[in-house]
Amino acid sequence: MITVLLLLAAVGILAWGYVRAKPYGRSGILAWLQTVVLMGPWLLFFGLSAVGIYLNLAGILLLVVSSTGVYIYLGRQLRAAGISINKGISDNEGVSEAHSSNVSAAISESKSGESKSGETKSGDSKSGETETEGKNSMPVGMDNRILSSSEAFTSEGEQPSDSEMKESGNQDDKAALLPIPAEDLAAIEGIFGIDTFFSTKTVPYQEGAIFKGNLRGQPDKTAQILSERLTDRLGDRYSSFLLSDPSGKPVVVVLPAENGPQPTTLRQKVLAVALAIATTATCLETASVLQSFDIFQSPERWPEVLPITLGILAVLGAHEIGHRLMAARLNIKISPPFFLPAWQLGAFGSLMRFESILPNRSVLFDVAFAGPAAGGLLSLAFLFFGFMLSHTGSLFQLPAEFFQGSILVGVLARAILGDALQAELVDVHPLMIIGWLGLIITAINVMPAGQLDGGRMVQAIYGRNTLIRTSTVTLILLAVVGLFNPLALYWAVLIVFLQRQPERPCTDDLSEPDDARAALALLTLFLMLLVLLPLTPSLAMRLGIS
Repeated sequence: MITVLLLLAAVGILAWGYVRAKPYGRSGILAWLQTVVLMGPWLLFFGLSAVGIYLNLAGILLLVVSSTGVYIYLGRQLRAAGISINKGISDNEGVSEAHSSNVSAAISESKSGESKSGETKSGDSKSGETETEGKNSMPVGMDNRILSSSEAFTSEGEQPSDSEMKESGNQDDKAALLPIPAEDLAAIEGIFGIDTFFSTKTVPYQEGAIFKGNLRGQPDKTAQILSERLTDRLGDRYSSFLLSDPSGKPVVVVLPAENGPQPTTLRQKVLAVALAIATTATCLETASVLQSFDIFQSPERWPEVLPITLGILAVLGAHEIGHRLMAARLNIKISPPFFLPAWQLGAFGSLMRFESILPNRSVLFDVAFAGPAAGGLLSLAFLFFGFMLSHTGSLFQLPAEFFQGSILVGVLARAILGDALQAELVDVHPLMIIGWLGLIITAINVMPAGQLDGGRMVQAIYGRNTLIRTSTVTLILLAVVGLFNPLALYWAVLIVFLQRQPERPCTDDLSEPDDARAALALLTLFLMLLVLLPLTPSLAMRLGIS
């Protein structure tokens, strides 16, 4: 009954999404079809399971590969549609601006004899308007403390009048409104051009400013040119970000460098060392509990817990090495790992923050993906060889029902151990335990929430708004599961207090990663679900795990 209700809810969500996407034309329908392709394999799998038809591993893999291929094809079509739309908009804007220039020139000539009193009043009114807008202005999130807001910008497609353009050129008025010194502001405005980003309006924003206008070049090249010009003029004192406002129009945000990522302090390094020691202790405790004793009550038995402890630490180490090798390759600075000790698993993984501004979303994805890829592959290798080395008389004896806790582990166990799973107790090698624990640790770190590795991957591929939605759904699901499993509740609390915010934007936050990275993100999220979702009793019985 629950499966049927979930299927009906999913179909309802797809229908609602179609209604929402239809007004956007071809681009909206393509985006909706991508959602259908993502949900399709799951709807088919659980729908068939509900009526007693079960797909084997080959069928599941065929579904995943097929849906990934269709998703990539739709993504290319969507990008092509977006490029053609943007080209048409740019052409229209060019014609509109040329026409506006001629009209403005004629108006200014016909009104050249007007008194300046009206101008002064208009200037005062505009100053008050800009000041109010500056208070409300909030671009798409600039750091972990600043998030997007619909009040960040005025009406979509707003173009300043001729008098506003004159005021935007008045350095004295800007100095009174903007926190940036007048000479710095003049230098910053010099980085813009008709071939990169044509600035039409300046809005105060914290210690910096938002520059609205029209994007004239490719986002990646434009962001690089603006950043280089800013460095040439003002050194490392300011940083520029090419973002989109809530209405989807490109803007440039310039902030002082001190608002950016800061290096790790000595106190934070001491905390990192303390957490590493605590994590080693919890790994020792986990290894001893698995062997039915307490290492802190029987410390003389430490040789017995050493293999599993070293195995868990190896998975954690591989995860961190993956992050660091990729970060070093891309010239990105990251903080030391802050491990999260846990009695049930040995560790929840670790937290890591970026200490330098990322150039684009592809770099964000690469660094975030490298850690789980390294830790996950090592865990999968441990699991596979653990199954291969398992035999009668192995160190651990697990109830057969234990293998129903994970779709991936259950299917692999059935494929390798065969009929041995039909016994009440199954003998397994310690490597299998290490691999399973490693897969769980990796899987909870690729959940699509906040600044977890999975959250960073979702932000890199789909953007901040999608990440905010997936974070909310993830936390709700963890809270529900936490009613039956305290481990999920602990993890949800840690995410809320430590990792709930999206990652800060990149220098070029407009350019999307390529389809290969999108496919890797989908594959990673799919494997995460296979690790964390349990087998249904009927499917477990069909596989012979009982």
